[in-house]
Amino acid sequence: MATKIAIIQGHPDASTRHFGHALADEYAKGAQDAGHDVKRIDVATLDFPFLRTKEDFENATPPDSIRQAQDVVKWADHLVIIYPLWLGSMPAILKAFLEQVLRPGFAFEYRPSGGMAKKLLAGRSARIVITMGMPALVYRWVFGAHDLKHLKRNTLWFCGIGPVKSTIIGSVEGLTERQRMGWLDELRNLGERGR
Repeated sequence: MATKIAIIQGHPDASTRHFGHALADEYAKGAQDAGHDVKRIDVATLDFPFLRTKEDFENATPPDSIRQAQDVVKWADHLVIIYPLWLGSMPAILKAFLEQVLRPGFAFEYRPSGGMAKKLLAGRSARIVITMGMPALVYRWVFGAHDLKHLKRNTLWFCGIGPVKSTIIGSVEGLTERQRMGWLDELRNLGERGR
């Protein structure tokens, strides 16, 4: 059965291609070869402001670029979010994008009585792919994979997205060509399976 997949490329540099772009390409190729439907969002190419107030977050009209991204997220069965780790977390532009897209009324709904919000994006799964300079084991065991945990548990889960799987690629600058090809093969295989 075909899965509708949205690939969100979170690298902030649109001026050149990076390893994360190649990973996204291979995931998309595997998915399309297996008959899945794929749409892509390249966050670095979008024009949108940072949200600065609670009022804007809750009530401002999203710009066209964000409404179009919301349409893609709503269409998708599965989200693939790919980004490099910068200063221990996702790049600021990706965080700003998620704040714009995952707003009340689209991603969740406050309950009049308080308590947990209603999850409006339930029924979708996700995969998070993070590249980084440090070894993946150091990120997981020394730093507790805090950014990954936050994105999985506090952001995506809050909106109803789950299960959320992850792929962490460490020591990116030191990868051999064979290791890079291995990771590209891995992403293509994940795309084929729609996972």
